[in-house]
Amino acid sequence: MEIKLLAKKDLTKDIQNQLSKLYLQLNAELKQLSLERILKDDDYIDVAVCFQDGELIGIAMMANYKVVSGYKGMIEDVVVSETHQGKGIGRKLMELLLTQAEKRELDDVLLFSGHHRTAAIGLYKSLGFTLKNSGLYIKKYN
Repeated sequence: MEIKLLAKKDLTKDIQNQLSKLYLQLNAELKQLSLERILKDDDYIDVAVCFQDGELIGIAMMANYKVVSGYKGMIEDVVVSETHQGKGIGRKLMELLLTQAEKRELDDVLLFSGHHRTAAIGLYKSLGFTLKNSGLYIKKYN
């Protein structure tokens, strides 16, 4: 098993196809952007991936940005293949992103999780995340 940060130079059509298939397990209705487009700007996003025998079995992303209140990271799109869940892959992906957050000297790392995702919430809490007393609002454009 190999867990690493994905770089532009690593992109192949096969990796893109595997990612598209993996994301169907997260949300079949999800509109996907290409990895090439996501990784266009080096400092904007970190993509942690897990491969086993050449197969992409897990991925997690952290968007990086700055606002008046500081440097932030937003973890998004964490998904581990259904056949590989419960093996610590999600934890390793998250730990890699949190290490990257420290390297980038971020002030905060945020994430959102559905209340029904009890295993994911347990993982996030074990990594030091706490529930913030706030509401999440969304306005969809597409």
